[in-house]
Amino acid sequence: MLGVAPAIFGQETGPPLVFTYFLGNGEDGLHLAWSRDGLDWKPIAGGKSLLAPAVSEAKLMRDPSITRGPDGTFYMVWTVSWKDRGIGFASSKDLIHWSEQRSIPVMSHEPTTRNAWAPEVFYDSASERFYILWSSTIPSRFSAEEKGTSEDRYDHRMYYTTTKDFKEFSPTQLYFDPGYNIIDGFLAKDGKTYLLFYKDERLQPEKKTVLLATADSPTGPWENAREISHQNWVEGPTAIQIGEYWYVYYDCYRDDRYAVIRSKDLQSWENLTSQLHFIPKARHGTVLRITEQELTELLKL
Repeated sequence: MLGVAPAIFGQETGPPLVFTYFLGNGEDGLHLAWSRDGLDWKPIAGGKSLLAPAVSEAKLMRDPSITRGPDGTFYMVWTVSWKDRGIGFASSKDLIHWSEQRSIPVMSHEPTTRNAWAPEVFYDSASERFYILWSSTIPSRFSAEEKGTSEDRYDHRMYYTTTKDFKEFSPTQLYFDPGYNIIDGFLAKDGKTYLLFYKDERLQPEKKTVLLATADSPTGPWENAREISHQNWVEGPTAIQIGEYWYVYYDCYRDDRYAVIRSKDLQSWENLTSQLHFIPKARHGTVLRITEQELTELLKL
């Protein structure tokens, strides 16, 4: 984690942050917002899309996840379709000019796979590898695929692949199976401890909440899973450390708004949603830190 001087919240101070998001069904592509305090967010480019989707028959850009590599390049993955077995990928030096988009066929080896949803990309400096996580349903693979456990008989588990160059990828493997339907995994690191934020996707018992699990390795085993969201029917967690706090944002998708909580110890969480000023109807994205020069160029758009 990059060292950060504590931000003074509610004021225009502190290192700049960028939030990726999509609108509607993801038809028009990548949107960005920026902030300095993590609470007051403003749209970049007047809220217009910065990158139109070009991958898959559906041509969607949902759940855009961006991380920065050790060379300073931004790497992005996203959901390309409700039914595709691949995910989208592109890279950029400045979040403005992007490489040619392409599909990574992460679940092509499982021909009955129904989907590849909400990929997240994380760079692990310890192993010098990028980890890409996503959730998929493979029919009849797990035992909880009974009517009522999820909408449309989905029964997701989390899968992953690793890469050093986004050209060669390790074979897809099962990443996390807590014994029930999960989506929206987000990987982070606090000191030597890895953090996995994810959504409990079960309908019965009704959950739709965000949990946090921890591990000593980026691949688990994941332990001490605990619910951290302040309400049900939320998804798409993303987290960043700002000063001495961890901030976790998530999409209250039934309410068409975002929420935010924060914690110093990853145990006790304070709900700051009443202080959050976010982009109306923004959906599932990720938060990351950028430089002053990068922000200056983005604000020219």
